[in-house]
Formats: sequence, C-alpha cells, structure tokens
Amino acid sequence: MAKHQNQENQDVNELMQVRRDKMQEFIDKGIEPFGRKYIVTHHAKDILENFAALEEKDVRIAGRLMAIRGHGKASFAVVADITGNIQVYFRLDVMGEEQYADFKLLDIGDIIGLEGSVFKTHRGEITVKVKTFSIGAKSLRPLPEKFHGLKDVETRYRQRYLDLIVNPDVKHTFMNRTKIIQAIRRFLDNKSFLEVETPVMNPIAGGANARPFITHHNALDMDMYLRIATELYLKRLIVGGLERVYEIGRIFRNEGVDNRHNPEFTSVETYQAFADYNDVMDMTEALIAQVAKDVLGTTVITYQETKIDLGNVRRITMIDAVREAVGKDFSQVTTVEQARSIADELKVPYEQYHSIGEIMYQIFDEKVEETLIQPTFVIQYPTDVSPLAKRNKENPEYVDRFELFIYGRELANGFSELNDPIDQKQRFIDQQEQREHGDDEAHMMDEDFIMALEYGMPPTGGLGIGVDRLVMLLTDSPSIRDVILFPHMKNKPVE
Repeated sequence: MAKHQNQENQDVNELMQVRRDKMQEFIDKGIEPFGRKYIVTHHAKDILENFAALEEKDVRIAGRLMAIRGHGKASFAVVADITGNIQVYFRLDVMGEEQYADFKLLDIGDIIGLEGSVFKTHRGEITVKVKTFSIGAKSLRPLPEKFHGLKDVETRYRQRYLDLIVNPDVKHTFMNRTKIIQAIRRFLDNKSFLEVETPVMNPIAGGANARPFITHHNALDMDMYLRIATELYLKRLIVGGLERVYEIGRIFRNEGVDNRHNPEFTSVETYQAFADYNDVMDMTEALIAQVAKDVLGTTVITYQETKIDLGNVRRITMIDAVREAVGKDFSQVTTVEQARSIADELKVPYEQYHSIGEIMYQIFDEKVEETLIQPTFVIQYPTDVSPLAKRNKENPEYVDRFELFIYGRELANGFSELNDPIDQKQRFIDQQEQREHGDDEAHMMDEDFIMALEYGMPPTGGLGIGVDRLVMLLTDSPSIRDVILFPHMKNKPVE
C-alpha cells in the first residue's frame, strides 16, 4: 500500500512539473498564466436552452476545462461553469497558428474565457466554435482520479473545492441548500416575522441541553461561550414587544461527529407572541411543506429509497409513542423503581438520579425515535427534560412541547414557552442540581433572563429547526457532512 502511494505521489509530482513548465511557456510568450477580468455574456445553460436564438451568433463564456480530445489541427473540449457543461471546438484554421499553439499548452483543470459562434455538430451536439480565448488561471495540480469523479469521502469533505469541481451533484446540493434557506426566510417574512441577529458569544450557555465551546474575551477579561442556541435572546425580544421574531444562524455544540451531528451547524428559531405549541406545530408543518414545494415542486419525496409524504404529519403523545413501539405504558408508572425496572428490561441506560420522566425520555430516545419514519409530531414531553417549556394545564408533570421526527431523526423542536419567572427560576435550580450530578449538558442559571421574564413575557410559541437536517432530507443526502460546505475534520498535513 505504501509503495503504491509513493508511486502515485511521484506521478502527481511529475504531472505538476509538466504543468509548471507550460505555465513558464505562457510567461515566455508574454501571456499571464493567472489572468484578469473577463466579460461573460452567456453561461452553458443559456446556450443549450436557447440554441435557436443563438445559432451562428457569437457568445463569450468562461469556465474550467474538464475534458480535451482531438487530433492535430482540431480539438473538442468541455468547459464547465456554474450552470453545467458545454462542448467547445478549437480549430487551427479558425484561431490561427499562434493562438492554436497557445491552446496546446492548456490542461484539464485550467480556467479559460473564450469567444466563439454557436453551432451544432453533425452529431447534433450544441457547441461553441472558438475564435479566441484567454487564460484565467493555470491549474498547477491535476484533478483527482483521472477526472471521472472524486469518490474518497474524506478527500471530498477536506477539499470541498475539488468535490464541487468534479461532482456536479454536489454543486446542485449546495445550490439547493441556498434555495431552501431562501424559502424558509420567504415563508417567515410573509408571516410578518422580523429577522434579527443575536450574539454568538454569550456569558451563559443557555437555551438547550448541550456542552458549549469556551473562549475568552481579552478586553473584558472574562470567559464566554459560543452560543448553543438563540432561544433566550430571542425571547428577550418578545419581552421587549417584538411580537414575531426569527433568526437563521450558526450554533456551536461541543459534541461528537456523526452522520447527524456536526459541532457547528445552522438552525432557524422563531418566536410568536400570543401563540401556543399547537399554532407552532401548524406553522412548522406548513413551512416544511412550502419549502419542499418551492425547491422540489412536491411534498412527496424519496429519502434514502424511502417514500415520505411531508404533507401528511401525524401527532402522538410521548406516552403513546413509547407504548406503541415497546409495549410499555408509562401512564401506569407511579414510582421511579417501576421506571427503572422497565429500562432494565429494555436494556436502556439511565442515571440513579433520573426521574420517571427522564427515564421514559431515555427509553424514547433509545428505542422509539428510530421507528418514526413518516413525519410525526411527538407531543407532551416530561417537564423534567423540558426546562424552558410551559407546563400542561391538565397534567403539570408534562409540558406543551413537540418534536418533529422524520426518517427516525429529530428535525424540529417547539413548545409553548415558559413565561412564569418563578417557575423558570426553579427549573434552572433543578438543572443546576443535574450539573452537580455530572450532567455537563444541563442548563446554567441565567439571572438576566429571569429578570427579563419578571417584566412580563406574553404567552409565546417557539420553534427550532435544524436547517442542515432539513437540507439532508430535501436533497436525499445521507450525512450532515454532505450538506455542510466545510465540515469539521481532524488536522491532516497538506501533501
């Protein structure tokens, strides 16, 4: 294996030297190998879709050479731009000897601009016949794997620029990601939500159960936390009278990396005064359906070969979901000992300080989530695992909260927000006890937030959606790393 790798590196080094020699030939000819501004009049897609109007007319295009084939006095090539690929045709008798000789110094991967006329070959392929070209950038490294596509997953994530160059589907995925975020923003703007920005560095890590990243503010001489949620600041704005607010932004959680988790990710959180979690569920269902329609044209999608109907979402309580999945009825559980016995039987781990509700939640997390393939709102969560949600009026052991699950994954979380400062402070105290038991993801006390609530926060419905997971779903991507342009990776020397 090592011998093969050494040979491969040697081959690459030799190819790089050839490219540098060609670069020097350009320089010797007085041609800049790393060029300047080029005026583009058309993209590949424009030409392919409007051939009738452009036939025999001149166009100016620019992009990366992805293939070159030909013999002697004529050569075909493929140029790729943001819209796709188009064939181009270089001919000695059209370009003249001097520029055709310059063309022979080009390599696959070079970026060029060219002017020429649009025609169809005898095989019917729309092509640009090149009259003149200029070089935008000489590629000093060969593209990977003989240009048939980059398959190595680690290389794809580390060198996303190569992934985008050689895998057109990847480019399409990230263009759709932008469209998804635009559609979310458009939906909320049309609902009269105000987009706001809140601090990324916080004195308290609050708004979620997560381990934070810690940094230090030199001027203030204080440790600060990269935000683990935008919730507590957004609710302060509700206190201040901004009745509908949202933020799309980066969140940072010092957690492991897997197909569904990246330490840095994007969320959208919304807060609506005088609403409750039923209103938020309705809005969540409508938002996701509308985004799917805007981007894909349908609410019936296929994710990892599974058909999913985003327009058909059921609602079920956590107690009923546990009963349905594992046959255990927590409505009949009255002691912690009973809850522990059920967990032991199901081989679900728990801590000795966990309550009935916390044990049920552990069982739900371990055994139930993965069974929720079609869109499902799970409602009525235990109060002990929901420190920021309002208690249910009929049963204060539970809160008016939901999570949306699709394909066994949590996609959204929302609830009727707790606006009672006395209850909220006690919940924070309870969370502090959890931290003392070793739960470093439990909430910290936030006295400033309590003070804000003491001025009065109207009844409010809140929502959080993991944007990356929504993009995964709507682009049929199996890993969160497939939808984050630059996912976190361990350091590796540049070869």
